[in-house]
Amino acid sequence: MKPGEATAKRPRRSKAEQRAESLEQILDAAEYLFSKNGFYGVTLRDVAERVGIHTTLLHYYFEDKRDLFQAVFERRAGTTRQRRMEALEKYEAEAGDHPTVEGALRAFLDTDLDLYREGGEQWMNYAAFVARVSNTHEGAEMMQILFDPVVLKLVKLLKRALPDYTEEDIFWGYHFVTGALMNTLARTGRIDHLSGGLCRSDDFEAIKRRMAKFMAAGFLTLKS
Repeated sequence: MKPGEATAKRPRRSKAEQRAESLEQILDAAEYLFSKNGFYGVTLRDVAERVGIHTTLLHYYFEDKRDLFQAVFERRAGTTRQRRMEALEKYEAEAGDHPTVEGALRAFLDTDLDLYREGGEQWMNYAAFVARVSNTHEGAEMMQILFDPVVLKLVKLLKRALPDYTEEDIFWGYHFVTGALMNTLARTGRIDHLSGGLCRSDDFEAIKRRMAKFMAAGFLTLKS
């Protein structure tokens, strides 16, 4: 530094800002670990070690692992739920009296695939996290609390698109759709191996071009 030159000082962060940053680091670490190992494969010590803090600091923010798990689930759920609900409502208004199965599925599926693809590594981690834990008791409970309204909105549209189909068939159809979606979000690499690299489990753009069309065709074969 030359004589007389003022030293540039970084503005001091407030305690609230420091706490918010620490909380985000903890949630990022927990999200990544849960996405790889599920609820039962992660301990608070694992999370603390990944962040580089003492386990006691986690208890400043969270009562226990379940509390942390719920916070990870809820942090991004509002964004995906809102985007899908808005897409479904927009499609419903545009389709008027003539909604189609593929149109409804595209609003539901494509919107979510775009969010994860455009959101970068952290959103992709969240996608894998939801996929991994959705078939556990803890995950299913959170799915019901956080996502049932948007799923039921999709089902309502599907019923209008398929007025001659039974509710049973429509709910089974949704069941098969969500199974394919969870398998996709998990990004296990299985399709990469089977196809010899022709298909990639992280190629959400390629998946988006095909999934809604494929699932819509499946719905049309379900009439009892």
